[in-house]
Amino acid sequence: MKNHITLGEYIIENQKDFQYSSGELSNLLSSIKLASKVVNHEVNKAGLVDILGDAGNENIQGEDQQKLDVYANDVFMQTLVNRQMVCGVASEEEDDFVIIGGKNQTHDNKYVVLMDPLDGSSNIDVNVSVGTIFSIYRRISPIGTPVVKEDFLQPGNMQVAAGYVVYGTSTMLVYTTGHGVHGFTLNPAIGTFYLSHPNMKSPKDGKIYSINEGYYSHFPQGVKDYLKYCQEEEEGRPYSARYIGSLVSDFHRNLIKGGIYIYPTSSKAPQGKLRLLYECNPMAFLAEQAGGWASDGYKRILEIKPSELHQRVPLFIGSKNMVGKAEEFMAQYPDDAKY
Repeated sequence: MKNHITLGEYIIENQKDFQYSSGELSNLLSSIKLASKVVNHEVNKAGLVDILGDAGNENIQGEDQQKLDVYANDVFMQTLVNRQMVCGVASEEEDDFVIIGGKNQTHDNKYVVLMDPLDGSSNIDVNVSVGTIFSIYRRISPIGTPVVKEDFLQPGNMQVAAGYVVYGTSTMLVYTTGHGVHGFTLNPAIGTFYLSHPNMKSPKDGKIYSINEGYYSHFPQGVKDYLKYCQEEEEGRPYSARYIGSLVSDFHRNLIKGGIYIYPTSSKAPQGKLRLLYECNPMAFLAEQAGGWASDGYKRILEIKPSELHQRVPLFIGSKNMVGKAEEFMAQYPDDAKY
């Protein structure tokens, strides 16, 4: 390991960067670190135990839950609740937000967490990388009272921290608190995350585009035109198509190598497919902190005011110049912005 600073040490050393330096946010990030190690352990032995396949339930979006979805959600929920680090949690796997604090607890914590406990879990059966995405906000309701929905329905530019864990050939935790993006790799022998990718920067340009082209005929015309542009034989093109189907994995690769990830609206998904609060906002925060950009094709993701917990939006995210070029094509069809 090039750098021997652990994640715990790094969080403590950089507490001064937090706007409200009370130690609470540092402890919250440590709780997420702990939960991710537990989930990582289970993901890595998934083929050896009865944890693969459908759980037999549907989540609030009507999607089949995988056993690992349920497991990861339970682990993160239990860790956050038991450590009493937050006053509320919202998860892609839960129908509604969860209030933390009750008869024998106070509501004095300042932060809420929103999460996708196991992104890309449908790929787990075929040994493809999956991940966890998290987003942290400072509550806006009065401290000492139970959290309300408005604490979770804040625009992405109000995030105080966000990050993801990618469970792949190596396990990495990547996060930002608004002072750059930093990546930590897990040493499985001792169960410790070490700083491996300090101050990560997204290349301004890239040669990779990531989209499920199987739905090409269902895409808006602006997306079709941009894909044709990506495939033209001129000015450093054609670009390479790389699509894993796990947002964390696709985003992580493009963050390091340069590229654009697109999940647009379509005739099959008129609002888009990805969730604003659990996927788009945290990834957009990371992208911008690394020098990239995130858009719904027409406007900045981080400026969208959420209207519901499980709201879906289209997403164009990655290298700044590539997203900008995609927006130029989308701007030619302003009527398609009415999703």
